Amino acid sequence: MVISTVIVDDEPLARANIAALLRTDTEIAIAGECASGVEAIDLIRDRRPSLAFLDVQMPGCDGFDVIESLGRDAPAAVVFVTAWDRYALKAFEVEALDYLLKPFSDARFFRVLARAKASIVQRPSETQALDRLMVKSSGRVLFLRAAEIDWIEAGDYYACLHAGAKTHLLRRSMSDLERELDPKTFCRIHRSAIVNIGRVREMSLDSGGEYEVSLEGRAKVKVSRGYREKLQERLAGITLL
Repeated sequence: MVISTVIVDDEPLARANIAALLRTDTEIAIAGECASGVEAIDLIRDRRPSLAFLDVQMPGCDGFDVIESLGRDAPAAVVFVTAWDRYALKAFEVEALDYLLKPFSDARFFRVLARAKASIVQRPSETQALDRLMVKSSGRVLFLRAAEIDWIEAGDYYACLHAGAKTHLLRRSMSDLERELDPKTFCRIHRSAIVNIGRVREMSLDSGGEYEVSLEGRAKVKVSRGYREKLQERLAGITLL
């Protein structure tokens, strides 16, 4: 198995160092390198790599912006690379596979690479879209049809599934749900929100100048900058009631 990999870092020496280490592994194919977040979004969407070594701090668009903008197009495994340890917690909040703190040793790099390869190999190549989800409520187990969900909100340790007047808690990550729910029906519009496209009735600017969508049932959900264009594309192909 050959794993397609991209390297994103605004420091040429850092890119060269990672590339040199990767070239020692015959199971890795470097699909491209770039020096900015904006370039990274285009590169990853074009090359579809399974693995990315992604710098955090870059001018204009940082590593977290890249992951947010890519949504479902993000690589299966992302390793953040940075000289600042203060970003470690945030990296794991967006479900990065690992976090390399510069300067790192060759041994540390190869441990991370081995973990990334194992994660990619074990991941199913195709996942059938979830038709229903099992949720626990008051000692009972409920089977909630995915089509009944209006929108999903990220909680502290749970995802909150809003379905009509009811809210169900599910111990699943937003990234897992985004990957497993039918992309024809659901669209991520924020790091903390996924909406059922068929429930969207309006997209508008709020009083603070930020975009938001209005759903059936009067719920209003913010749309982050990185997801707005994709949402607009999705809405353009749907006739709303």
